[in-house]
Amino acid sequence: MELVKQHYEVSGMTCASCAVSLESYLSKLNGVRSVNVNYPNHSVSLEYDQNTTSLSLLQSKANEIGYTIHSSQDAEDVSFEQRENLRLRTLRVKLIVATAFSVPVFVMAMFLMGRFPFENYIMLLLSIPVLIYSGSEFFVNAWKRGAKGTANMDTLVALSTGTAFIFSVFTTFFAQNLIDKGVQPHVYFESAVVIITLILTGRFIEERAKSKASGAIRQLMSLVPQTVLVLRNGDEVEIELNEIVTGDLIVVKPGAKIPVDGKVKRGESYVDESAISGEPIPVSKKKGDQVLAGTVNQKGVLRILAREVGDKTVLARIIDLVKQAQSSKPDIQRLVDRISAVFVPVVMALAVITFAVWFFVGPEPRVTNAMVSAITVLIIACPCALGLATPTALMVGLGQGARQGILVRNARGLEVGHTVDTLVLDKTGTITRGFPEVTDVVWSKDADVDFLSNAIAAAERQSEHPVAQAVVNHFSSASAEVEVTGFQSMTGLGLQCNINGKDIHIGNKHLMLKIDAHYPVYLETTANQLQSEAKTVVLVSHDYKVKGMIAVSDEIKPSSFAGIEQLNEMGIEIHILSGDNHTTTKSIASQVGVTHIKAEVLPMDKGNYIRELQSQERIVAMVGDGINDAEALSQADIGIAMGSGTDVAMESADVTLMHSDLGQVSRTLKLSKETMKTIRQNLFWAFIYNVIALPVAAGILYPVSGFLLNPMIAGGAMALSSISVVMNSLRLRSKTQVNENESNI
Repeated sequence: MELVKQHYEVSGMTCASCAVSLESYLSKLNGVRSVNVNYPNHSVSLEYDQNTTSLSLLQSKANEIGYTIHSSQDAEDVSFEQRENLRLRTLRVKLIVATAFSVPVFVMAMFLMGRFPFENYIMLLLSIPVLIYSGSEFFVNAWKRGAKGTANMDTLVALSTGTAFIFSVFTTFFAQNLIDKGVQPHVYFESAVVIITLILTGRFIEERAKSKASGAIRQLMSLVPQTVLVLRNGDEVEIELNEIVTGDLIVVKPGAKIPVDGKVKRGESYVDESAISGEPIPVSKKKGDQVLAGTVNQKGVLRILAREVGDKTVLARIIDLVKQAQSSKPDIQRLVDRISAVFVPVVMALAVITFAVWFFVGPEPRVTNAMVSAITVLIIACPCALGLATPTALMVGLGQGARQGILVRNARGLEVGHTVDTLVLDKTGTITRGFPEVTDVVWSKDADVDFLSNAIAAAERQSEHPVAQAVVNHFSSASAEVEVTGFQSMTGLGLQCNINGKDIHIGNKHLMLKIDAHYPVYLETTANQLQSEAKTVVLVSHDYKVKGMIAVSDEIKPSSFAGIEQLNEMGIEIHILSGDNHTTTKSIASQVGVTHIKAEVLPMDKGNYIRELQSQERIVAMVGDGINDAEALSQADIGIAMGSGTDVAMESADVTLMHSDLGQVSRTLKLSKETMKTIRQNLFWAFIYNVIALPVAAGILYPVSGFLLNPMIAGGAMALSSISVVMNSLRLRSKTQVNENESNI
């Protein structure tokens, strides 16, 4: 089995139930592993066995029921934005034509009936362009679905407007025959054309609103320039973005966007990385520093060696991740899809029952009332609002997350996040910076500081111990050349060497005891104090006398204090899980205000700790660096990886935070809460709309009040329900922006 998983654009979908139709149709094909269709984004995520089926076969099958799956080559020829603009322009023209011809038909039928000769024939001629041109897609799509035994919203519209139009044509040409049989010859041209016009109006407004909802991907795509300057044979040459190859030397001028992931070869500048990390403060870049595609050069000219280009860049992986997440579905949407799949056939059956009841037991005019009620049921029961409720909210929520540097890998991350009551934090790299730094240097009263500074720098350069690099960095300004001889690394103790004829020992207290070095009491007291602060103390002996000490610590990130405080305010119980010793872990925990800790835990035991918490019926989120915490991240109800978008972090967690700030964790959980709240609101109004509207459309109020819902009003109400769901989803943009601003105060 050779599985392929790709995202493709889809055209031809006109309503949310189209997504369900395409999904169910393709899922039945041999070799297809999974199909997830996103109607608001007009895309499909396909996973299939390349040995059993092919993209061309899937495209052919989609065409059978009226949809077009665009290959990557199509995407290169015509961009998603171009296709979306074309769809909007076409819809606008159809709407203008429908409005121009529907208005006179409506005015004649409602206000001027009986004042014109041959008025039925005039309305017939005016109605034809609306049905044949503006409403053609309803009838074409309904025919294709019907030929394959499927139905959707287009089927309902085609049946209702088609029935009204055909009945009206029959009445126009055979009016006398109906009169002779005692049937009043009413025509319903106005209902047919106005319903089509209202539905097209709703779709046009809906498409424009959806384009705002799906704007996150377009904004991400716009972060890279279309042309770039490269050095070829010593000259600056402007080329297309897709012509860049690994190894090219790219010139990025002030204000320009960086087109690739690479390394600075020449120049210094500040780079705005907010689009990738969510961090608004520009970052200093100089020779040897890494830069990412989609970031903006602010000051000087940079020459960058291209290392990752095209779809290999971090930005490209982010875009793919957002697309994948928007195509994924939470459990609540799968339930809605199952409901929508049977909704249209049920509505069609209900329309038939409504017609039969009115025709056989209803009051006169039976035929008219039966037809009007059946048409109204078909129109008002559209499941579009139901189908749009979840995906539009997810699109906006995921898009907002991406803008804030919160990358949600799948919809489950947003669905579960708001229910979290327990948060487990890895210590190193999550709460702390993840690398040691020298925090304190203490000398004895008689120490030769200049000599020892040079000696320490020279000796530690020979060492491979993790702490050595931190010490070298701190003493990097020591400039005097010294000769190191007799260097010896002593595992678990430190090192010894001879510098300028002087014996130098650098290491822990056990090393000093071993060599019987003199250790002044006041220095020992200071060392104990530093160790109580979770710092590693390195002692320095000069000719067997302790002359100083260096305190090294993996310091707590300043953002960790505020981040943990925000999480505590949300009522979430926080645990710290670390492989470090108990003293250090406890010290870190007390500083940031966490009481639950588990220290000296091996990577393979972290998953067991998560399972233990879950066995207590807790909803657990795990925050780690995505490497040694991989099992725990996968085991947790929601895994959150801190990092800069590495492959491991993205693959091991449900959510990746591009900026390593614990404040992003609370923003992630709040984003989940707001998104799920919006989904529930959307589903409530969509369900309530159908529950109330269907009985009214069927005529349940007629025996009590004589009220019979007009099909035109039903068409307007149906369109309004879909628009309201999309607009409510768009409110997420302002809500999550407010949350972000509050978190930054």
